[in-house]
Amino acid sequence: MITDTAAATRAADLSSSARAGDRRSLARLLTAVENRSTVAEHAMRLLYPLAGAGHLVGITGPPGAGKSTLVAALIAELRQRNRTVAVVAVDPSSPITGGALLGDRVRMQAYSGDDGVFIRSMASRGHAGGLAATSTAAATVLDAAGFDVVLLETVGTGQSEVEVAAAADTTVVLEAPEMGDEVQAIKAGLLEVADIVVVNKGDRPGAQRTASQLRAMLNPTIGRDGQDPPRPAPKRPEVLITTAVNGEGITELLAALDHHRAAASDGTTTEARRARAAAQVRAVVVERLWERLGSGSLAPTTQDVIEEVATHELDPYAAADRLLAVLGQSEAEGREHQEVSE
Repeated sequence: MITDTAAATRAADLSSSARAGDRRSLARLLTAVENRSTVAEHAMRLLYPLAGAGHLVGITGPPGAGKSTLVAALIAELRQRNRTVAVVAVDPSSPITGGALLGDRVRMQAYSGDDGVFIRSMASRGHAGGLAATSTAAATVLDAAGFDVVLLETVGTGQSEVEVAAAADTTVVLEAPEMGDEVQAIKAGLLEVADIVVVNKGDRPGAQRTASQLRAMLNPTIGRDGQDPPRPAPKRPEVLITTAVNGEGITELLAALDHHRAAASDGTTTEARRARAAAQVRAVVVERLWERLGSGSLAPTTQDVIEEVATHELDPYAAADRLLAVLGQSEAEGREHQEVSE
């Protein structure tokens, strides 16, 4: 088992090499992040303060909308403008190995020899919301490594893929024309997180009609003063039409992405970045609390509580309250012991 000192040294070496342009070190660093190793934690401590300059763009939408084709077209457009780009493409997990099942890198082999492009497929490993549990950390590493744009492509499982909105500065939701029930295509959940809506496969019949319906639906009604209860202001996403397979509309999409980025870069912390920060801190807090409850003297109590929940003798809410109380008591006893020792 690697010692903490060795892990810190390894993280420093990999981080320095990755920022210097060594793609092999960057790949190893992302593997450490995906495996949630001690090396990854030390690396994140070093790299997080260096991130924030890149534009994190989430690409989501239902299967068949053409997400991977759009990502490839965006890469081509960005490289024409001499901008570096990294892709985190989340795929379904193999039921045997747990690895990425589809591997979006296969679709983007044209860029395998381009030093300005880095593509990483990650397995969702059962994580809901369209992203892998470590996607945000991976995007942070790529951001700190100096990429101008980081594209986060979700797994493509349907209307539940709203997690990407908390991981990206700009969220692009893809729809395709003539995909069945019109109402199904414009369900609120996924579209409500969109900063930009793209009707892809614009060469198909019905593309203009789908875009018009989306524009009408996404134009929120004006509340009646004093009569309607206050509610969060909905987004007013721009609706664009692209044909990613031949590059039509990609220039306009990149312009919209740059415009959204510029509008958010006014010197204040954007809501998207606050949400991402909260999600990152929450994930670490939950993981560390669970590790503490499952180790040392607290482990038997935790296992007993889990057993009570499994047998329906205790509900999960009461179980959580009990474990938090036990954890608080343990910390108080630890402080008292420290004061006596001093």
